[in-house]
Amino acid sequence: MEHPTDPTEIALAEERGRGRRLARSTAIFSLATFVSRVLGLVREMVSAYYFGVSGAINAFTVAIQIPNLVRALVADAAITGAFVPVFSELLERGEKQRAWRVASTLFWLTLLGLGGVTALFILLAPLLMRPFGNPGGDFDLAVGLSRVLFPIVALLGLSGIVVGILNTYHHFALPALAPVAWNLVIILGLVLGVPRIEDENAQLYLYAGLVLLGTLVMLLLPIPWLRKLDGRLTLVLDWRDPAVRRVFILMLPVTLTIGLINVNFVVDTLFASRLLDPELAPTAIDKAFRLYMLPQGMFAVAVTVVLFPTLSRLAARRDTPGFRRALDAGIRQIAFLLLPASLVSIVLAEPIVQLVYQRGEFTAEDTTIVAQCLQAFAIGLAFNGWMLILNRSFYAVQTNWVPTAIALGAVGLNATLDAVLYRVGIWGIPLATALVNVVGTAALLVMMRRRVGLEHFASTVGAVARVLVAAVLGASAALLVWYGLDAWLGHSVEAQIVSVGGGLAAAALVYLAAARVLRVRELEALLLLRARRDDSHDER
Repeated sequence: MEHPTDPTEIALAEERGRGRRLARSTAIFSLATFVSRVLGLVREMVSAYYFGVSGAINAFTVAIQIPNLVRALVADAAITGAFVPVFSELLERGEKQRAWRVASTLFWLTLLGLGGVTALFILLAPLLMRPFGNPGGDFDLAVGLSRVLFPIVALLGLSGIVVGILNTYHHFALPALAPVAWNLVIILGLVLGVPRIEDENAQLYLYAGLVLLGTLVMLLLPIPWLRKLDGRLTLVLDWRDPAVRRVFILMLPVTLTIGLINVNFVVDTLFASRLLDPELAPTAIDKAFRLYMLPQGMFAVAVTVVLFPTLSRLAARRDTPGFRRALDAGIRQIAFLLLPASLVSIVLAEPIVQLVYQRGEFTAEDTTIVAQCLQAFAIGLAFNGWMLILNRSFYAVQTNWVPTAIALGAVGLNATLDAVLYRVGIWGIPLATALVNVVGTAALLVMMRRRVGLEHFASTVGAVARVLVAAVLGASAALLVWYGLDAWLGHSVEAQIVSVGGGLAAAALVYLAAARVLRVRELEALLLLRARRDDSHDER
């Protein structure tokens, strides 16, 4: 086999190879994430069955917001976003021993720092819950639940270091599967425990305790795999190392960026709890958000996590053309995966919500409200995915203050839109989130173009347009097939499974066929991946 010698041919060959690797790694990560997300959906179904969306469950929904916000500010994603570029750069320079020493130092500093933060916030819980009013009609319950949930901050901070190390070594499947254990702990605990407890408040405390236990299991599960790598976490606190300081310097804007994004959700919860319905709106929005995050977690997070170490290494090598091509591949891949998911979520929102949630304490009226929220969220689905990859791209080039500034502007815009749109109903809050995603994506693209440029932007827009056409055709097929099957089969659970499943299958088939006709490059990468796998089987 002849190897290309022309620089242009070499660059194209590298791009095709990177595209296949991205497709392969994304497929593996997506499959692992799919399992955990399906279990997450089962967890939400169990929760909806036992607690519904109205009443005391809203105290739990509000109680977990502050721990989630603090976690985002100083824990898993923030630590990973600052740690991976520095760790990758040290490995790229051949400083393996120092890289692991830095990782070890950060592990123990994270434990000490976030342990102290956890203790402080447990003491301050009544003050932190006060702005939310009387969620679920029981302020004291919300305070107590938040105190049980706060330790997840420290556990997820440590998990961020472990996951960052594994991802840098291109181990993606196990970190993606760790949430499977988290979900199983909660599901089994609820199923076995709630029927044996009569008091609803005690049931919710059980729920909070299971979230904490599941988080501990999620941290411990990947640790044995670290022993298979070429380094070890050791008991060391070399906080004077400039690389350690650089992680914290980079972490500040990452923390602010991710934190500000999560501040938006807290602001949404404040509007929902204080200005709409404190015993319905917070949990209705949260249930829709869980469905919205299913394709987001399976696809956008998969692409971003898989591509981030590559972007960091390309940035460390000062390979700007390669960086642009890798980012472009990520943008196109997210469009290919999320645009059809967005449109299908809009047209099948009500039957999806009905199938997933409507049983036990969850009523038909709840289905209508949650479906409206899901449709509003889905408008911004692809844009949220693009924001993920663009934010990580800025972290990779260690220009972290740009997404921070944009996130700060997004907080103000989100609050303004919440103040305007909450008047149309509960679904106005998710709509505000979707519109903020659109504006945030546009701002990040403009700044990235100024920072390193974008790879053939007009070509990318054309590719996204072709994907959108295919997605419209797929969503139309989903609606027609679901409508026909629903009218024919009726509304039993079995009939819903067939009609919704048939609609989703029709969407997938029509979308893939249209993408092939329209020559969508991302589909071609998947077909090449399948062809390579078949060839490898033939050779054996």
